Amino acid sequence: STGLQNQVSGVRVSPPVLIKIKEVAGIRTYIEETVYELTQKVSWPTWEELQKSSIIVLITSVIIALAVWVMDYVFGIWPGDWKGLLGFYYDFINPADVTPQ
Repeated sequence: STGLQNQVSGVRVSPPVLIKIKEVAGIRTYIEETVYELTQKVSWPTWEELQKSSIIVLITSVIIALAVWVMDYVFGIWPGDWKGLLGFYYDFINPADVTPQ
């Protein structure tokens, strides 16, 4: 025969159906274990710890954003006439107003 005999119910089930049942059981086990870990094993921060951590992340993000802005400005990645240090360097090594003789 092409199917497998189910030991409990005595119903013949094809192999792909058995694989699907095992997959669903695996997904259910995964979800149950995930919920158990999140509710029983994880130590969640207190409200005060969460606020302190959030403030640290916010301040650090602002500092990094300002550092990137300063680097963009200094190196000339800025709209307008400001060329930045790289622009001055490029003008120095390759002046545009020099005509070949």
